[in-house]
Amino acid sequence: MIGIKGYEVPKKNLPPANLVFLIDTSGSMNSPDKLPLLKSAFSMLARQLRPQDRISIVVYAGSAGLVLPPTPGDRQEEILAALDRLQAGGSTNGGDGIRLAYATARQAYVKNGVNRVILATDGDFNVGTVDNNALETMVADQRKSGVALTTLGFGSGNYNDELSEKLADVGDGNHAYIDTVQEARKVLVEEMGSTLMTIARDVKIQIEFNPALIAEYRLIGYENRLLKREDFANDKVDAGDIGAGHEVTALYELTPVGSSATRLPALRYANEAASSGGGNEIANLKLRYKRPGEDRSVLIETPVQRSSLRVVASEPMRMAASVAAFADGLRGASQYDGWGWDQIAATARGLKQADPTGQRAEFVRLVERAKAQIGELKPSSGVAISE
Repeated sequence: MIGIKGYEVPKKNLPPANLVFLIDTSGSMNSPDKLPLLKSAFSMLARQLRPQDRISIVVYAGSAGLVLPPTPGDRQEEILAALDRLQAGGSTNGGDGIRLAYATARQAYVKNGVNRVILATDGDFNVGTVDNNALETMVADQRKSGVALTTLGFGSGNYNDELSEKLADVGDGNHAYIDTVQEARKVLVEEMGSTLMTIARDVKIQIEFNPALIAEYRLIGYENRLLKREDFANDKVDAGDIGAGHEVTALYELTPVGSSATRLPALRYANEAASSGGGNEIANLKLRYKRPGEDRSVLIETPVQRSSLRVVASEPMRMAASVAAFADGLRGASQYDGWGWDQIAATARGLKQADPTGQRAEFVRLVERAKAQIGELKPSSGVAISE
């Protein structure tokens, strides 16, 4: 397990914020889990604002409009009233909405502050600029002005998570999916720092495993985040960003040298590579990132020592493994050997670490719902992963 975490910034210490709520009010948003939930979510964020913050509201449905001009954060009644008046209707002109939102953000730009458009939609861009490449180019051009983009997804059915995530990537922002009031509170209140304040741009991770100890390895997930090997040191290649307090976890499945669990045919030169490798390092880990406002990346490099191996996996790793196994189960259980719904839920239930926000309990409930709706998994025979 490889984990990175951005440093925490207390809410009171966050720089002044210039936020533009860009809200999809098209007819497709007329559902309890869409516009009504969106209004509740943004109301939570609005109540966290300070006098030095500015909030604007732009809507789009057929045509784009400015509902609330830049307004100080302590004028709560005006902000909440503007949110409350929003109604769903019409088709979706996302392109015009994004253009107006960025223009509004530039108008109220705060030097050395947080300048960000927060796009909330079910992802149904069906009028106006609908070509994905055109939208991505527009957002990429606008980020050069110092205004970032966060995307929040609502609802189900026609939700385009791929486009929403891509727009956040090219806009130097982040993406989250909100389906409950609890998730809204988590993203927009509890994790407000990581949602709003970027502390590291174009974060890239590269790991090289020692063939003397590791016969095979596989990255679990992140299929849409893979970079070419040569792009790791290329500062012109875009990558993900990290917000204050933001955590990112990657899991690898490893097969040690000499194990009978290898899946792939032996390589012709594998033995020569293993015999020439050192025996003290499992892997070498490299991390690159750019500080906000800078174009050259900083390199951090550290070896993973054999002495760090544990007989029993840590509780955070067991939790991460159960979540990864759940994702694989939803895709048909083709990758994780020996994991069914019961094993996934039991791993999460068996952890002793505190669960103050109830997220682990919610995860167990999701696993139980999946088992009830999908039926028992039929994973391939084998041994569950271990650290």
